[in-house]
Amino acid sequence: MTSHVDTFARDHLPPPEAQPEFIFDLPSLQFPPQLNCATELLDRRVVEGDGERVCLRAPGGIDWTYAELQRRANRIANVLVRELGVVPGNRVLLRGPNNPMMVACWFAVMKAGAIAVTTMPLLRAKELGQIIDKARITHALCEHALRAELEAAAAEHPVLAHVRFFNDPSGQGLDADTACQPDTFDNVATAADDTCILAFTSGTTGKPKATMHFHRDLPASAACWPAHVLRPTADDVFIGSPPLAFTFALGGLVVFPMSVGASTVLLEQASPPQLLDAIPEFGATILFTAPTSYRAMAEAARSQPFTAARGGTLRKCVSAGEVLPASTRALWKDATGIEIIDGIGATEMFHIFISADEADARPGATGKVVPGYRARIVDDEGRELPPGTAGRLAVKGPTGCRYLDDPRQADYVRDGWNYTGDAYVMDADGYFHYQSRVDDMIISSGYNIGSPEVEEALLQHPSVAECAVIGVPDDERGQIVKAFVVPREGVETGPSLVRALQDFAKSTIAPYKYPRAVEFLTELPRTETGKLQRFRLRERASR
Repeated sequence: MTSHVDTFARDHLPPPEAQPEFIFDLPSLQFPPQLNCATELLDRRVVEGDGERVCLRAPGGIDWTYAELQRRANRIANVLVRELGVVPGNRVLLRGPNNPMMVACWFAVMKAGAIAVTTMPLLRAKELGQIIDKARITHALCEHALRAELEAAAAEHPVLAHVRFFNDPSGQGLDADTACQPDTFDNVATAADDTCILAFTSGTTGKPKATMHFHRDLPASAACWPAHVLRPTADDVFIGSPPLAFTFALGGLVVFPMSVGASTVLLEQASPPQLLDAIPEFGATILFTAPTSYRAMAEAARSQPFTAARGGTLRKCVSAGEVLPASTRALWKDATGIEIIDGIGATEMFHIFISADEADARPGATGKVVPGYRARIVDDEGRELPPGTAGRLAVKGPTGCRYLDDPRQADYVRDGWNYTGDAYVMDADGYFHYQSRVDDMIISSGYNIGSPEVEEALLQHPSVAECAVIGVPDDERGQIVKAFVVPREGVETGPSLVRALQDFAKSTIAPYKYPRAVEFLTELPRTETGKLQRFRLRERASR
């Protein structure tokens, strides 16, 4: 029942036997054969009487209602189809910061039955070119201020033949194109299993892959973690730092708020100080950001009455993207009174599948499996392990991994399960405790050492702002633990601090886990989404 005229995506799906088993065992996960996610998330809100509710907010007094977003998306969809010749199944690259026009462009692509390939604003021409080639992208909509790198990429990759720029200060480009288009558009009747987005992984390994998600995957994700753990209402105001090219943001700042008729604040710049200022300015109630941001904001947050308990509005805080250290959770709660909602998700799964709400959170535990999903801990042969035993995390549910024409599909999906690449322990109560990435487990003199445990210990030292731990080769022990430490401002580094950190680690965790090597950095290498790039540290250590 596909609507796709351009069948590139369907032609490059993994074969059925290489895909995971998909489970739709909740009443809210029953979808019709034909489904367009723009109809479900945007147009349905207008039809059901929410058209005048605020949907998108941004600095500068920008407040778009659901009806206004629908009108703008319809006009852009008309440009795509009538002027640029987009047909269902074409790939459309989207490039821009988090702002309302980016969201309008995304919905326009959905309405036209095309496939959105949203890219990080910091990507350069070479990286954009790799994405253009892999996804065979023919069209692009780009923020005018970011045009240089895309134009350079387009010059080298002629498959990208149609480009329009929005938010053009001259009033030209896409802005002018939409002015003469009608406010209405008949959404393409896409199949529920037509691909709607290609989400490129954020590059923690240095080798990004394109994950394929269907129109049904987005409402399916909204029916699981948000409905059962976050539990937002139509009166909530979402805010966060991740870029919209990251599925953590696409879910948390677009799909999930719109699924309940709430509003979201879009910030083009969302550093910790800017987030702290924006929360009271916009009356935000739900915050999405990474553990490093919570840690960076904690001290300043003590003096700001922005939480609901102090007469402000913020009531829920969500962390994902990387492991949440117990010390960061405690630091944030001490500063604000809010218990962070932790979760593990993956670009391959679209969003969070293990989590716990505020009432059920446990320090050091990610949470329990989210309703709609199943999870287990297995050994290298796929045999399920008993509680208390470390092993590989395997998960399945209504979403799952489909790589675009990539042999690594066989590494991620085995026997119907998605193998996330994480090492976990499940306790007797069903809580999942993160150990490390499978490839990051350090084996030193026969001992298995998880990087996060050593990092957690070092983060408790008052001289440490950030740290990351890896294993490096050692002739005697096989590997030794090496810590890369970002000291707090004003802290003097040197051999005495190295010894102090080593002694502190020995007193906090088993002595064999202490870092035998310590290197001081001014900052840790991270992706644009805030994820730590351990492979960069391994490259540095091997020089």
